[in-house]
Amino acid sequence: MARRRGSRSSKRKAKKSERPGGFGAGLWRWTKRLFIAGVVAAILAAIGLTTAVYFAARNMPSYSALRQSQHGQTILVRARDGTQIVELGPSYGEWLTADEIPEVMKHAMVSVEDHRFNSHFGIDPAGLMRAVWNALNEDRQVSATSTITQQLARNIFLNSNRTVDRKLREAVLAMALEWKFSKQEILELYLNKVYFGGGAYGVDSASRKFFSHSARTLSLEEAAIIAGLVKAPSRYSPTADIDAAVGRANVVVDQMVKYGDLDPATARQVNVDAVKLAQQDGQNSIRYFTDWALPQLDLLLPNSTFEPIEVWTTIDIGMQRAATAAIKSNVPGDAQGALVSLDRDGAILALVGGTDYVTSNYNRATDAMRQPGSAWKLFVYLAALEAGYTPDDAVQDVPVTINGWSPRNSGGSYAGQIDVRTAFAYSKNSVAAQLGNEVGFSNVASMARRFGISTPISTYPAMVLGSSEVRLIDMTRAFAAVSAGGQSVEPYGITRVETADGEVLYRHENQRAYTLVPDYVAAGITDLLQTAVATGTGKAADIGRPVAGKTGTTNTNRDGYFVGFSSGITTGVWMGRDDNKAVSGLQGGTAPARAFAAYMRYAVRERPVEEFDTDLKLPEWQLEPDDQYLFDDDDYYYYIDDQGNLVEPGGPQGERSEPFDVEGERPGTRRDNRDPLDPRGGPAQPGGAQPGQPSRGTPQPVPRQDAPQAASDDFLERATGQRLPPDEPAPQRRPGERYIDRRDR
Repeated sequence: MARRRGSRSSKRKAKKSERPGGFGAGLWRWTKRLFIAGVVAAILAAIGLTTAVYFAARNMPSYSALRQSQHGQTILVRARDGTQIVELGPSYGEWLTADEIPEVMKHAMVSVEDHRFNSHFGIDPAGLMRAVWNALNEDRQVSATSTITQQLARNIFLNSNRTVDRKLREAVLAMALEWKFSKQEILELYLNKVYFGGGAYGVDSASRKFFSHSARTLSLEEAAIIAGLVKAPSRYSPTADIDAAVGRANVVVDQMVKYGDLDPATARQVNVDAVKLAQQDGQNSIRYFTDWALPQLDLLLPNSTFEPIEVWTTIDIGMQRAATAAIKSNVPGDAQGALVSLDRDGAILALVGGTDYVTSNYNRATDAMRQPGSAWKLFVYLAALEAGYTPDDAVQDVPVTINGWSPRNSGGSYAGQIDVRTAFAYSKNSVAAQLGNEVGFSNVASMARRFGISTPISTYPAMVLGSSEVRLIDMTRAFAAVSAGGQSVEPYGITRVETADGEVLYRHENQRAYTLVPDYVAAGITDLLQTAVATGTGKAADIGRPVAGKTGTTNTNRDGYFVGFSSGITTGVWMGRDDNKAVSGLQGGTAPARAFAAYMRYAVRERPVEEFDTDLKLPEWQLEPDDQYLFDDDDYYYYIDDQGNLVEPGGPQGERSEPFDVEGERPGTRRDNRDPLDPRGGPAQPGGAQPGQPSRGTPQPVPRQDAPQAASDDFLERATGQRLPPDEPAPQRRPGERYIDRRDR
């Protein structure tokens, strides 16, 4: 028996000796090791976290110091004469202790922002795990899970960058706050420092801003509105969107019922819609300007600063008031209006982005993209003048069709042969279409780009009548460049930035001006613009001194434009509806032109009267024949007789033959637009000439039968740029292509 027991014992020992070598035993050993390593790592992490929280709490400012700390930068904005026009920055109400803050305000905030506030230690592990689980199940990022304590730590000590490092520091600081202060103190700090939008920090400031009374007397409905703001102050602000604010407040009430902070019977009696909001003081339209100018500080100041600063601007207080009054008194019905006024160096003197900043802070002067109508013809005629036209040149105001598009004049009438000046003054659409076709629609677009139009530009034929949407500030800039004699103009609104101690952080330096068009082109377009006001569609813009400008009216009166200049000040006016519906009776030559005149009478009242330089000092290539002889080399031109025969320069007996131009213009006119090697003669015939008909002023040669032709037709057509008859039909309108007729009255 003893021997058998010994045998079994030896077998058990043998089995034990075999176990360590098995796969299961190895896995078990690694599992134990990983578990132990994990426990050790967790202990070390806990020790490290505790140490970090301890030192953070030890170095944390006292409660009284945290009460006195304020965040946010104060910006004092001054006009060009130093007058204070607005102060932007944080607004702090009266500090309320925990006992002074209504319980309903506390419950509302805790219910909607952190319903486990009274049970966690600064971070909410349960909430974090739930957020991670939801993210994994829904395949999205982990949603925000910041507790009230974490939000307080972020508002006091950190920024809003969404980085892992910032979140870790936020968690450490939140636990340090819980370590050092009581829940009551933390909630008091939070409610007095959290941002509620509109520059309001703390419940008392928010209550006074939105309800015109102290937070000590907040009702349940008012507390729900304020508590709902923290998630998105701008989206749920009752002054911006009352419906969104009420909807969010009802969510707060439901959360209060859900977590036991509000009796369901009481909740059923809540009527957030009945809350009376404070009447907002009418804010000066200067806020349209500051909304445009102040964001530029991020680019102008090389290093960010949080200390108070003073920003000196280009705004003229009197002109701003005059601009506001001009828009409000002339805008038709329920339409909107905008105005931009630039000094000769690009300084913004006045900027109005709408009729009422409180009702709508959308800046129509700098952000809205609307069709300029015939005001766009500025670029068409600039391109034509640069190509060789002059204001006195003859053009044909006749019906035309270009690639299947047939523009119509206002009233459907056509004047026949007129000059360029008259065509521009009376905004003849048919002439603008012909000029655009001749110089090239892409060249018109390039001219607009050259003058500062930054929005997309169409190159379809209808673009000559203003079908491309633009910004008012860009159009005003373009006209300012014409006023500057064809030199570039860069709008600006900030002249310098200083600290409260007088240290200059930024000072504006005038940008280098570039020549956009030759001076004779600038003089020519100024001639046209002056005539448009003196005798054309812009008569209502007359202010008793020289004014140059252009009206613009889009189809069915959706937009009205007038842009012009006088005495070094350039002003653009737009009127229309935000929903792009038609405005009865709106034309560029009516309300916008009258608003322009009302403002400009004030703006230029102390400036000397300036006559426009419209004297066209043409370049040598555009001189008259007699002058051309004095400057040009005879070998530059080909000469032919009345029968089209080639003649040597100088001719028999030394007589000079008159150079022949296929379009009947002065020698050299628009030569740069025709390729002498192009047998088709370059651009389309002006004046609406149809294929097979002579173009404007084309001589009719009478061939002589007894004199042989000295040169072949091919040679002569290449030498003179004479156009061959088209051998194929004009391109048809593309499928789905739609042109919009622009009328300017």
